[in-house]
Amino acid sequence: MSHDKSAEQLVLDKLVRMANQIATFFMSQPENVRAEGVATHINKFWEPRMRRQFFEHLDRGGAGLMPLVIEASVLIRRPEARAGSGVGVGEDAKGAPGGKGPGAGESLSEPSIPEGAA
Repeated sequence: MSHDKSAEQLVLDKLVRMANQIATFFMSQPENVRAEGVATHINKFWEPRMRRQFFEHLDRGGAGLMPLVIEASVLIRRPEARAGSGVGVGEDAKGAPGGKGPGAGESLSEPSIPEGAA
């Protein structure tokens, strides 16, 4: 039962569930953009604390994570990495040049599919 779990375990369970939900969505996309789509979403919308907990879990074996999440993890920016590294981060993540990102009115509710994916 969930009331038997520590607060840390409950947070971890939620992160695993969220990562798997993202991967489940991207399973409907072309195979060549799935991992990048998962990584882009996590890089854009997960705060450093969430990504730190994700990588701590992954470094301990990543129990419960879908294979697509594990595949995408090499493209996800570790929190200690400098800003602008990784997939789906940098200028577009700030809504800067190119007219992309929330600063330019891009929806936060729709996933970013890499261009040319169709």
